[in-house]
Amino acid sequence: MDTWLNTLAFLIFPYVMLTFFVVGHAYRYLTDRFDWNSKSSELLEKESMRYAILLFHWGIIFTFLGHFFGLLTPQWLLDKVGITAAIHDFVAIKTGMLFGLMTLIGLILLLWRRVTNSKVWSAGSINDVVVVILLIFVVFFGTYNTFVAGYDVLNTIAPWIRSIVTFSPDPGLMLPVPWSYKIHILGAFAVLGFSPFSRLVHIWSVPVTYMVRPYLSFRRRAAGIP
Repeated sequence: MDTWLNTLAFLIFPYVMLTFFVVGHAYRYLTDRFDWNSKSSELLEKESMRYAILLFHWGIIFTFLGHFFGLLTPQWLLDKVGITAAIHDFVAIKTGMLFGLMTLIGLILLLWRRVTNSKVWSAGSINDVVVVILLIFVVFFGTYNTFVAGYDVLNTIAPWIRSIVTFSPDPGLMLPVPWSYKIHILGAFAVLGFSPFSRLVHIWSVPVTYMVRPYLSFRRRAAGIP
C-alpha cells in the first residue's frame, strides 16, 4: 500500500470514525432519546432467534473484551505478571477462533431470520440489514485471520492501536500488515462510525444495574379490603 493511502486509511480514517462515534452518540442521545433502543423483534417471533441471539451476544462480548485487553495492554506489562508473548498470542488466537466463530454463526442466523421471516422483515428497515451485513463482514475477516493468516499482531497492530488511542499515531506500523487484517480493521472502524445512526446505540443501555437492584416486593391483598 502506498504511503499516502496508508496514512489516509490508518491515520485520518480512524479519527474521522471515532469523531462520528463520540459526537454522533452524544447528539443522538440529546435529540432522539426516545428512539434509543435495540428495536428488538423478539415479540414478533422468538423461537428461531433463541440460539442465534445467544451465540451472537456472548460471542461479541468476549470478542470485544479480548480485543480491548489484548490490544491495549502493552506486552511489557503482561511480562511482569508472567504472561509471555507466546502465551498471549496463543490465547488470543484460540479464543478468537472460538468467539469469532460463535459471533459469525449467530449473525448469519439472525440475518437469515430477518430476510426470511415476513413479519420481522416488514417491521425492520434497510438500516437493520446493513448493520448485520457490516458486522458479518468485519467478523468474517477477523475469524479468517485467526484461522488462516496467523500474523504477528503484538508487534504491529497492537502498538498501532495504542498509538491511535494515546493520540500519538504511527500509521507506518500498518504498512507490512496483510490485507485481510487491514480490511478487518477498516471495517471495524466503519462500524464504530456508523453505530450512532443504527440500533447499535443500545450497547450503552445494557441493564447492568438489574444485577444489583432489590427484588420487587408484592403484597397479597385480602378479598374485600380496598
